[in-house]
Amino acid sequence: MRDIIKMTCANCSRANYVTTKNKRTMAEKFEIKKFCPACRQHHPHKEGKISKG
Repeated sequence: MRDIIKMTCANCSRANYVTTKNKRTMAEKFEIKKFCPACRQHHPHKEGKISKG
Protein backbone atom coordinates (compact mmCIF):
# COMPACT_ATOMS: atom_id res chain seq x y z
CA MET A 1 0.00 0.00 0.00
CA ARG A 2 2.94 2.35 0.57
CA ASP A 3 4.38 4.02 -2.53
CA ILE A 4 7.94 5.25 -2.88
CA ILE A 5 7.91 8.94 -3.80
CA LYS A 6 10.61 11.52 -4.51
CA MET A 7 10.51 15.04 -3.15
CA THR A 8 11.34 17.67 -5.79
CA CYS A 9 12.27 21.27 -4.99
CA ALA A 10 9.72 23.78 -6.25
CA ASN A 11 12.43 26.39 -6.83
CA CYS A 12 15.17 24.51 -8.75
CA SER A 13 13.27 21.29 -9.74
CA ARG A 14 15.90 18.93 -8.32
CA ALA A 15 14.88 15.65 -6.67
CA ASN A 16 16.56 15.81 -3.25
CA TYR A 17 14.70 13.36 -0.99
CA VAL A 18 13.09 9.92 -1.26
CA THR A 19 10.35 8.75 1.13
CA THR A 20 7.25 6.56 1.28
CA LYS A 21 3.58 7.52 1.46
CA ASN A 22 0.42 5.60 2.34
CA LYS A 23 -2.01 6.06 -0.58
CA ARG A 24 -5.05 5.12 1.50
CA THR A 25 -4.63 7.79 4.21
CA MET A 26 -3.04 10.54 2.06
CA ALA A 27 -4.78 10.60 -1.32
CA GLU A 28 -3.72 14.14 -2.29
CA LYS A 29 -0.25 15.30 -3.36
CA PHE A 30 2.21 15.74 -0.51
CA GLU A 31 4.11 19.02 -0.05
CA ILE A 32 6.47 19.98 2.76
CA LYS A 33 9.07 22.70 3.33
CA LYS A 34 12.56 21.13 3.41
CA PHE A 35 16.18 22.20 2.96
CA CYS A 36 17.43 22.13 -0.64
CA PRO A 37 21.20 21.50 -0.83
CA ALA A 38 21.40 22.99 -4.36
CA CYS A 39 19.66 26.26 -3.39
CA ARG A 40 21.11 26.19 0.15
CA GLN A 41 17.74 27.41 1.51
CA HIS A 42 14.45 26.01 2.73
CA HIS A 43 11.88 25.67 -0.08
CA PRO A 44 8.65 23.70 -0.57
CA HIS A 45 9.25 20.20 -1.92
CA LYS A 46 6.47 18.51 -3.89
CA GLU A 47 5.75 14.84 -4.42
CA GLY A 48 6.77 13.04 -7.59
CA LYS A 49 6.61 9.39 -8.58
CA ILE A 50 9.63 7.16 -9.08
CA SER A 51 9.45 5.03 -12.22
CA LYS A 52 9.69 1.29 -11.62
CA GLY A 53 11.68 -0.58 -14.23
